[in-house]
Amino acid sequence: MRRLLLAASVLALAATTAAAQPRQLSVTIYNSGQTLVEDTRTETLSAGRQRIEFKDVSPQIRSETVTLSAPGISIIEQNFDYDLLSPQTLMEKAVGETVTIVRTNPGNGQQTTERAKVLAVNNGVVLQIGDRIEILREDGVPTRVIFDKAPPNLRARPTLSVTVDSAQAGPRAAKLTYLTNGMGWNADYVALFDEKNGKIDVQGWVTLSNSTGVDFADAEVQLVAGNVGSGIRYSPPAVSSAGTLTGTAVPLADYYLYPLKERTTIAQNQTKQVSFLDVIGAPARKAYRVDLGGFASREQPISAAVKLEFGGQGEPMPAGAVRFYVRDQQGNPKFIGENEIGHTPAGSDLSIQTGQAFDVTLTPTVVTTDKKSATKTRYAMSYVVRNARPEPVVVQVRQGGLGRDGKLIEESLKSARLNAQTLAWDVPVPANGETILTFTVDSGY
Repeated sequence: MRRLLLAASVLALAATTAAAQPRQLSVTIYNSGQTLVEDTRTETLSAGRQRIEFKDVSPQIRSETVTLSAPGISIIEQNFDYDLLSPQTLMEKAVGETVTIVRTNPGNGQQTTERAKVLAVNNGVVLQIGDRIEILREDGVPTRVIFDKAPPNLRARPTLSVTVDSAQAGPRAAKLTYLTNGMGWNADYVALFDEKNGKIDVQGWVTLSNSTGVDFADAEVQLVAGNVGSGIRYSPPAVSSAGTLTGTAVPLADYYLYPLKERTTIAQNQTKQVSFLDVIGAPARKAYRVDLGGFASREQPISAAVKLEFGGQGEPMPAGAVRFYVRDQQGNPKFIGENEIGHTPAGSDLSIQTGQAFDVTLTPTVVTTDKKSATKTRYAMSYVVRNARPEPVVVQVRQGGLGRDGKLIEESLKSARLNAQTLAWDVPVPANGETILTFTVDSGY
């Protein structure tokens, strides 16, 4: 008897605990437009075979991905009813049925009532009233259609029904999991650059969009960076020195998972922005850079690319657009450029191009060429680097195209060999002045 009472007490406590649990909703949103929904609800079941109905599921649910788990049940079949109740669908389902037509005379308010059979609903409603065929007019005369009953397969809201067999009666947590289309996310960054003090403020926003046809209230939201099924699509590389993945992002197979710090509601047809990154006063500097892939003369000077370099962020940065601002003389922020970044681990150093500097240029000239062999040519080059700005600058010159047997013969400024193909110079240029860089290389394959 004591054992029976103890067992009954445990079951009662479990039932009470299950009944006290609110609905738990979790959504994992992918860049590809798919979303994994995990919807846990408390269901009170009877023993034996029965049907559980889950209302407020996404109308864009991929029904073949649905799974349901709950203690002590086995699943027999499931149906997704997405034919929603509306005046149009109600009339369409009434084809072949008899309805009541009520018309009101706008002059005296007198009502007339007739029974009519709905023959067709094709670009209008065709009725049979007694011996005559009539079209349900839309001419401003107040008319109502009264249906004897609502069709059983029309739902006020999208509903997933699952037939289960329960081993015992009582409340328990049932977890519904499915994939749906209609949701997406992207990351955007606003960066305010203080060139004088060498600092940058970066604020990151995640923009969530919901066009599934249903609200997701008080949901735990996680974002997956990368396009599932087609690989991660990175933007042009911006990382000059990679850090390590730390902070809130966690690896997920070959992707990265970003959980939002707080639960949020994503309403249907809503675009919501959530702040996820706020960096104040990170070290930053402006750089000018010219990249050359071969050895050729140019009559027109090449404008240097303007890059902002910063890093050491304590949080990883999902792929997205970075928009840069600087303050004008009145202290108001002004837009100076934008670019894309790929997924960036925490602690990485970034170098992002914001535009072209027309007052910092490089003009390349081939001084001599000497064909050494069928696979090797010696180039003597002269690069005139000009600076029309009122302050001195340093221009990063990157020379590619050396080939696997390339060799530096001589140079006027000391270079660094970045790899087998590329030489790098940091060329100082005075204010309103120029610097001439000369070098000779053997380029060979």
